[in-house]
Amino acid sequence: MYKLLKRPFFGRFMVKWISPLTAEEQKNWQAVSVQSKSGSILRGLFAKSFIEAKATIVLGHPMGKEAKGYFIKHGYTDLLRKNGYNTLVFDFNGFGESTHGNFSYFEDIVAIGNKAYELTPNLPIGYHGISLGGQWATIAFTDANHRYGFAIVESAATSLDDFWIQFPSVYRFLKVFNFFLPNYRKQIHMKERIKEIKGLRSLLLIYSGSDEWTPVEMGKTFKANSPVATELWIVPRAEHATIMKSEHKAEYEEKIVRYFDTEVKALAFL
Repeated sequence: MYKLLKRPFFGRFMVKWISPLTAEEQKNWQAVSVQSKSGSILRGLFAKSFIEAKATIVLGHPMGKEAKGYFIKHGYTDLLRKNGYNTLVFDFNGFGESTHGNFSYFEDIVAIGNKAYELTPNLPIGYHGISLGGQWATIAFTDANHRYGFAIVESAATSLDDFWIQFPSVYRFLKVFNFFLPNYRKQIHMKERIKEIKGLRSLLLIYSGSDEWTPVEMGKTFKANSPVATELWIVPRAEHATIMKSEHKAEYEEKIVRYFDTEVKALAFL
């Protein structure tokens, strides 16, 4: 049933997953799975750091056919592993290799964080989510049992309405859901629920000044409502969820690594 309900929103992205890894590269990755309260069996891949590990970073993908492969294909996992971070990429329910569950994608983020802790119980757990993966993290961080100590939320919409209103045909379906599920709509109202996040030491928000789908104003709203130490970092020009491929790639990579390094060092002194 959920597969049919999701079709107007994500149908063209929920396709058979194709791994960007070669057969030789796959030897360095461990396949993992975990049950999510969304009803899905989440599928992920875990890879150890190339050097002594400082922390494990969970990566939540944007909406797209690449699913968890987005971070492998575009160099995020190599960047992190070279700088001392284990990486755990996963498919949100209904995407990639994960089975279908309900619309509570925040439950997937909580579940995969628990898996990261299971794999590396003696290391801090961080998170980096982009677009879909960032938006739903703001709800996941309100769960008192989440495992994340610090996080990057990038190019995230402040609510489902704020994002889908830009796509009129899909927005009509969302209005129907909102009508029949008003309490659930309130539960996942990101720009309000972010006020309830707990357990994070800090939050880094990343936005692009030229992103029309998730403009900088959304980042400013999240920053104003966040109850933890929050920085808003803006690149002047990049299309939605493509900063890694933009002219700002070098400074973007430096910002990501510096943020994680700073947080790991800070936790070591607590």
